[in-house]
Amino acid sequence: MDEKKTICPHCGQKMKKWKTPAASTWGTEFQYVCFNDECPYFVRGWDWTLKTMKSNASYRHRYNPSNGEEGPVPVWSYDALKADIIED
Repeated sequence: MDEKKTICPHCGQKMKKWKTPAASTWGTEFQYVCFNDECPYFVRGWDWTLKTMKSNASYRHRYNPSNGEEGPVPVWSYDALKADIIED
């Protein structure tokens, strides 16, 4: 795993380990997600999603350590997905 990838490229904060939902197709037990509520990626996501998809949602940056994939994970509130943070 590339430890540098666990730092959010949008805000520079360390991302948190997050338990991947059992029914997902990501094929990994966990991923790293930026849960910084002030991250510019997350903040601007609200406007972008509303304008382009007519939906009140946003996204957070994620990193999948099993295959190196990075990208958005959709969220519907500030607290969405936080219940599945894995504390080290």
